[in-house]
Amino acid sequence: MNFDIIVIGSGPGGYVTAIRASQLGFKTAVIEKAELGGICLNWGCIPTKALLKSAQVFEYLKHPGDYGLTLSGEAKADFTAVVKRSRDVAGGMSKGVQFLMKKNKIEVIAGTAKVKAGKKVEVTDADGKVSVYEAPHIIIATGARSRELPNLKQDGKKIIGYRAAMVLPTQPKSMVVVGSGAIGVEFAYFYAAMGTKVTIVEYLPNIVPVEDEEVSKQLERNFKKMGIDILTEASVEAVDTAGAGCKVTVKTKTGTSTLEADIVLSAVGITPNIENLGLEEVGIATDKGRILVNKWYETNIPGYYAIGDVLPTQALAHVASAEGITCVEKIAGHHPEPIDYKNIPGCTYCQPEIASVGMTEKQAKEAGKEIKVGKFPFSASGKAKAGGTSDGFIKLIFDAKYGELLGAHMIGANVTEMIAEIVVARKLETTGIELIKSVHPHPTMSEAIMEAAAAAYGEVIHL
Repeated sequence: MNFDIIVIGSGPGGYVTAIRASQLGFKTAVIEKAELGGICLNWGCIPTKALLKSAQVFEYLKHPGDYGLTLSGEAKADFTAVVKRSRDVAGGMSKGVQFLMKKNKIEVIAGTAKVKAGKKVEVTDADGKVSVYEAPHIIIATGARSRELPNLKQDGKKIIGYRAAMVLPTQPKSMVVVGSGAIGVEFAYFYAAMGTKVTIVEYLPNIVPVEDEEVSKQLERNFKKMGIDILTEASVEAVDTAGAGCKVTVKTKTGTSTLEADIVLSAVGITPNIENLGLEEVGIATDKGRILVNKWYETNIPGYYAIGDVLPTQALAHVASAEGITCVEKIAGHHPEPIDYKNIPGCTYCQPEIASVGMTEKQAKEAGKEIKVGKFPFSASGKAKAGGTSDGFIKLIFDAKYGELLGAHMIGANVTEMIAEIVVARKLETTGIELIKSVHPHPTMSEAIMEAAAAAYGEVIHL
């Protein structure tokens, strides 16, 4: 069978790419070996947010007095029901992608794909039957999986990755989370809120190490208040799973100690899925396990493209979607603008949430920038106080000479919904003064953006 475009993988990179290709008039097929929607929709972004919402609601129920309310009995968590709700949400979203495929007349091919020379794709279905498809444009969007360390091999039972962490049959009494990036801290928050004793082990000096240091310190304070133990500048040397639980050997600056836990969650990053894809046979260039492409996502072999987590760009769902749209619009002869990877927002959905874009204060200084920094705490926000969510702040970094908004760093309730304002402002080259003079509604959490900008210029009102 011949198509105009074949997309391998149906995650937020693949299925979005296929839909945009169909909109542009291309006869399009998607090849998927598992569930439509990929890891993000089925085992990542969406179901984890469902788990986190259950944890947040449970936290509210444990402290009704904070809102002038009384419960007749003690709030209890039904772990199995929480996991089921998460799976139901993911299942519903996957059906939504199936509907979108039909609506956009996209052929869905079930099976494992392998690219072949001559712009062909070989697909092996569940019964072992092999079929070959052709298209002048083949887009690889196979995503990534949980990375494994040599001394932290996942067995799916005691040493687990994020996928197993979403569907544990019973709630563990204790857990060691190795790594404190977005995946690590989100699961740490979820399990701690549900009542599991959680310890985070982070190799670098700060948790959420890609974030501004002030944000890292704020989250550390909040997590410790929840009862989460945090070990930074620490590494897991070995895990003994011979007994009922796990004995985790941890090396820190002060020496080596042993932690005991029911479960060890490895959250040390991801590994791109590029094995057994036929890249070597076709001659598609890779470097350090990632596919090399130009700014239009073309590989070194004409007719073959790649987007998403298989690239050395940010491994984020919204990045994969944007890359796919840019790729097919270029194929269609449009004139898309190359993606500005310096203006990609990052979001972490623990409580308090974290959102950021652009340079941290440290990065701006290291780049030799003369800067103005404005910070506004949510403790001074009427909306945050009324909502009982006054932890956190918004921090904005401006170029002192030109007023350019270099970066924004937020920690607090709902900040993942607020960061888009900054992304648009940076896209439009909005200055600090223009942000100050853009009237924000009151009372809202977003007022803190205006106030942080005002703080940078010595005009803040509510501090």
